[in-house]
Amino acid sequence: MTKYIVISGGVVSGIGKGIIASSTGLLLKTTGLKVTAIKIDPYMNIDAGTMRPTEHGEVFVLNDGGEVDLDLGNYERYLDVTLSRDNNITTGKIYREVIERERRGEYLGKTVQIVPHITSAIQDWIERVSKIPVDNSGEEPDICIIELGGTVGDIESAPFVEAMRQFQFRVGYDNFALIHVSLVPDMHGEQKTKPTQTTVHALRGLGLLPDLIACRLLAPRPLENSTKEKISMFCHVSSTQVLGVHDVSSVYHVPLLLQSQGIVDYLRKRLNLSALNIPEEMIQKGLSIEARWKAMTRAQERCFDEVKIVLVGKYTDFKDSYMSVIKALEHSAFRVQHKLVIQWVESSNLEPPAQGSDPAKYHDAWRALVGASGILVPGGFGQRGTEGMILAIKWAREQKVPFLGICLGFQMAVLEWARNVLGVQDAQSTEFVPDTPSPFIIFMPEVSRTHMGGTMRLGLRPTVFQGTAQARLPSALANGSATPPTSADGTADTADTSSSSNFVLQSPATWSKARQLYGNVDRMWERHRHRYEVNPEQVPRLEASGLTFVGKDERGERMQILELKDHPFFLGLQPHPELCSRPLNPSPPFLGFIAAACGSSVLAEQLEEQARNYRPPHPEGSMDSEETLRERTMEHPVRGGRMSGWGTPVAD
Repeated sequence: MTKYIVISGGVVSGIGKGIIASSTGLLLKTTGLKVTAIKIDPYMNIDAGTMRPTEHGEVFVLNDGGEVDLDLGNYERYLDVTLSRDNNITTGKIYREVIERERRGEYLGKTVQIVPHITSAIQDWIERVSKIPVDNSGEEPDICIIELGGTVGDIESAPFVEAMRQFQFRVGYDNFALIHVSLVPDMHGEQKTKPTQTTVHALRGLGLLPDLIACRLLAPRPLENSTKEKISMFCHVSSTQVLGVHDVSSVYHVPLLLQSQGIVDYLRKRLNLSALNIPEEMIQKGLSIEARWKAMTRAQERCFDEVKIVLVGKYTDFKDSYMSVIKALEHSAFRVQHKLVIQWVESSNLEPPAQGSDPAKYHDAWRALVGASGILVPGGFGQRGTEGMILAIKWAREQKVPFLGICLGFQMAVLEWARNVLGVQDAQSTEFVPDTPSPFIIFMPEVSRTHMGGTMRLGLRPTVFQGTAQARLPSALANGSATPPTSADGTADTADTSSSSNFVLQSPATWSKARQLYGNVDRMWERHRHRYEVNPEQVPRLEASGLTFVGKDERGERMQILELKDHPFFLGLQPHPELCSRPLNPSPPFLGFIAAACGSSVLAEQLEEQARNYRPPHPEGSMDSEETLRERTMEHPVRGGRMSGWGTPVAD
């Protein structure tokens, strides 16, 4: 029987339930248990895909193409698991399912109501998803962590709270525990307990009794014993059931903070975890995770050398918009034992008009850029700020500053090259100028222009490194030619890559830092989220001028990784590698970028280490071909274009 741990929150939203849920799951995993996680978001949206980054933080994309809440990123990173779109429950998903069942007549003419139909649908969903394997073991999880988003007492959360009240009886006392996270404000040196008392009383009135109360303190000062005793007395729990979660130097210390307060021992007794038969292999694996995590946090405290990264983005006012990017940078900085310093630059502040409208911000932005050890341009949508991104990329390319471009950053690197190297001054993306005469970035031909949610190229996709055994053969060889194509002087044409060792000596496979970072494999898998791509008609011009696309899709038609050979580190990726980064297994492109920003010797060391030891974070069964993966995602292709015939058409 699966054990369930619900994490609820009171007083204010954004209190840190996701980190506490992830940390609890990690601690249970160190005991050898298999752990999964579910996030409940009480908003009416079907998913997070259509939300602005400044509204709800970044949209986290899963292997199956699910666009979900950013907290699922925390779960995957801490637990080292691979979740599905069904691990994110929203009010919209539940209501849609119930309404569809009602339209099919499955309720036999009964009046469909919040109770029992909505609440039962929530419980059924949780039970179904909690049984899905999320790691390479292929076995059902032992523990399911359920984070109840929002704040107890909110109208939109009420059906989910009621569902959890019923669920505790469905699964039984030994299989259900509740951790309630509450704010304990510090007012002039006094820790106030009244907000926690109030929210716990409200929770009890709704039929849920907290087993643990996690008191969040927005300061580095720990929870005092007197405060703990007062909460214990007024909230009907023992003092051992009251935990303090104060500000620490890093969120990666939170699991150790909870462990030091006996959370594992309490849950072991409360959920009768000793009755579970844990194989010795899993116990040893858990001990290894614990040892490595503690070593990582200790090393983090001893980092004195800094690496300064400038992030040139469009949503810098709300840092959660780049949550996974920040985490991937942190993981990489841990590996090279440097202290990460991120300087945020709003890309529009780099543009010439800003010099007149706000000269202070303009000069501050450029001062940060020219002093950077590395320049990162992340993803985004829309034209605002893109000219500033292009200026930042030009600086990184010409001044030999390590550069990493992700998604939109990759596309802007293509436009920068087209304008400043090819001399096509009006090179543009059809996202910004639909009728541009020089389209170097175009709308993907199989994507719907009318449907927004789930209509991009989404989820896990393979990238084939050019010049390797799995790269597409040149047309001459594909047609049965016995010899490689030749150039005008009769020598082997190395610009057209193939698996033949006779003419790949100068191919990207022999020098690509990206390929070395991925362990010198022939192909790798990363998650995608985009509607636009490099125009295939412009690729020959770009590559002939020195911009090398070292990674392409399986058909060799879609550009996915660009790299400059004669540059310390200049890498652009159409996918989002930050989404699969782990604290103990950093994203390869981010690791290479941070290492290059630390110096050429650090980069050389990490390239050698990655070539020997890198292992992808994806379950083995998930790394399939493009066509197989497309069938598992929410992507909605349309007829026409070079991808005609793939998937089900959607009305345009």
